[in-house]
Formats: sequence, C-alpha cells, structure tokens
Amino acid sequence: MKTWNNKAWFMVLPVLALVAFSAVIPLMTVVNYSVQDTFGNNVFFWAGTEWFEEVLASDRFWAAMGRNLAFSAIILAIEVPLGIFIALNMPRRGWGVPVCLVFMALPLLIPFNVVGTIWQVFGRIDIGLLGRGLYALGLDYNYVNDPIDAWVTIILMDVWHWTSLVVLLCYAGLVSIPDAYYQAAKIDGASRWAVFRYIQLPKMHRVLLIAILLRFMDSFMIYTEPFVLTGGGPGNTTTFLSIDLVKLAIGEFNLGEAAAMSIIYFLIILLMSWVFYTVMTNYGTEKG
Repeated sequence: MKTWNNKAWFMVLPVLALVAFSAVIPLMTVVNYSVQDTFGNNVFFWAGTEWFEEVLASDRFWAAMGRNLAFSAIILAIEVPLGIFIALNMPRRGWGVPVCLVFMALPLLIPFNVVGTIWQVFGRIDIGLLGRGLYALGLDYNYVNDPIDAWVTIILMDVWHWTSLVVLLCYAGLVSIPDAYYQAAKIDGASRWAVFRYIQLPKMHRVLLIAILLRFMDSFMIYTEPFVLTGGGPGNTTTFLSIDLVKLAIGEFNLGEAAAMSIIYFLIILLMSWVFYTVMTNYGTEKG
C-alpha cells in the first residue's frame, strides 16, 4: 500500500499564511468601505449596495471598461500570433539558444515604471528616437495631444514589453515535442503548415492557455505604464479602469465608490479568466 508524505506542506505554510494575511485583510477593508459611507471623524454609516448601483449606472465606468476590453483584445490579437511566430523561428540547438533566450528575457526584467519612462522619452518629438524620427518623415505624431497616437504608443510599448513572455512560453512548449513527431511528419511528406497545424499547435495548447490567461489579466489590469506615459490622456482616451479607480480613490477621495468599483473590477477579471480557461480547456479536450 502506497503512503503519502505530506510533511512538505509544513514548509510552505509560512508562505501561505503570509499571502493570506497580505491579501485577506486588504480585501476585508475594501469590502467594508464598499458597503458603508462616512462623513468624516471615522464615523461610518451602512450604505448597502448603494455604491455598487452607482458604479454600474455610471457612464464613466462603462467607458473605462470599453477601453480596457478594446486594449486587451488588441494586445492578445498582436502578441499571441507574434509570440508563436518568433518562437517557431528561434534555434533549437547551438549557441544561438542561450543568446535568444537572454535577449527575449531582457524586456521582462525592466520595472513597469521604467518601461513607461523609457517610452515617454522615446516618443517625444523633440528628443525621442521614435517621435523625432516620425516627425522627420513628415508624420504628425504627438502622443500627448492625439488620442490615436497615444493608443498606438501604448500598444507598441506593451507589445515590446510583454511579447517575450508569450515567446518564452511557446518556445518551452516547442522544445518539449519529441523528435519522433517531426520524423514521422517528414516521412509522410507533411508541409510546414501541416506540421504546425497538427503537431506544434496542439502540443503548445497548454502553454498557450497560460500565455493567454496571463496576458489577458496583465493587460486588463494595466496601470503603471500608461499612467507614466500619458497619465490617462489626452482627455480620458487612455484612462483604463485601474487609472480611473486610483483617480476616484485618491484624487476624489471617494472611498466607498472606489471600493465598490475595485470589487466589480476583480469579479470581472475573475469571471473572464474563468471563461477563457473553460473555453480553451474544453477545446483542448475535444481536440485530444
């Protein structure tokens, strides 16, 4: 009879306790503010679902939600195919492997606020390489004043920063495919597209699921990079839910509404991540 040794769990209990402490207490505070109102002096009054109703009836909330969904859709549509393409063309053997892996990992090591600062300078029309170059070509580029330029710059910034994550995950899936599959495909005379369609893509299914989930959650919760780059402007054109939430809580000091919005925000992310996971898992099961 096989016995299981669960002593290893005692090694991770301190970490679990720390994470629970750092996550549960802030969540309880947010929930507390979301159902109460205050007029100062640390005196609170029960408000029930008032703040939630106000958030859901707000055009400001739905406008920010639309910008978030559009941004995440564009990011996934660009970064996932681009990441797969780069991973397929990376070397599998030789000295080029560590070079490519290090090169791909470099953008991921840069802090979020530094990324925003880099692109803030990069896009300036007076000293930035991108802004100055486009201006020299006769293009009227100005991400500070033009909403389209601001969106394009934020998208390029995110693609530059996070495509490497998709590349590394896809590459890990590709190198795990046994050579026997490729040898059988070669004997059958399979084309490059057939190898990708019937061998590589199904074998990358799991890592693609992880990549899509991570990139959706990261892009939907993006805050630091666009805040540093545009501050949510011009106007409110790049004000995503995270930026609007901070403005509501800190700028306007409307803690009740901000707490309700943060809970709704969290539930939306949780729901959409579950939908992504369920759909892709069921697809993978059917294909299997």
